[in-house]
Amino acid sequence: MKKEEKSKISCEKILNAAIAEFGTKSYSDASLNTICNSNQISKGLIYHNFKNKDELYLRCLEVCFTEFTAFLQKACLDTDDFHENTRKLLELRNEFFTRNPYYSNIFFHSIFQPPRHLLKEIRNIRREFDNFHAGYYRKTIESITLRKEMDEETAMEYFFIFQEMFNCYFQVKAYETSDFYSLVADHETKLPNMLDIILYGIAEKERNV
Repeated sequence: MKKEEKSKISCEKILNAAIAEFGTKSYSDASLNTICNSNQISKGLIYHNFKNKDELYLRCLEVCFTEFTAFLQKACLDTDDFHENTRKLLELRNEFFTRNPYYSNIFFHSIFQPPRHLLKEIRNIRREFDNFHAGYYRKTIESITLRKEMDEETAMEYFFIFQEMFNCYFQVKAYETSDFYSLVADHETKLPNMLDIILYGIAEKERNV
């Protein structure tokens, strides 16, 4: 076996072990020692392929967001029906996370309890994911009548503001409860209502003549 092939196999073994570790724990609770001891991987091999725990975590996060975004991009959102499109997206989210429970944990921990010193890197990793949802929302607002004082760019700005507020709300709750999975379920339940409120908060009100 060539040296390059052996190195690739070693890197993949480390990454798969790390995905399992970060996929069952928070960033702070995950341990390189556990990855090594549970998978017969030497710490020297990890440091040969990854600079430190941060780099390994970010690589796991990148794999998660890349695969999740690619999965969502397969959605056939060819209707102007906002509620139907939202239903399809939520079904796809649930399907993806049911198939990939490790990714579910990695994804939601990066939203609710992100390591503060890696916020910039996490933001960069999720850029394509955010762009996908921005495109979905932009397509939606193009199909409705906006308030007279509202334009598309302002509507998009409010979308991102409300999204950050929504996630911050759950970040606070994440530190108040030990039941992380109930928090995830609550987030997914409230998400379509949040999107609905954002959308119809910028739509032109109907007035009786």
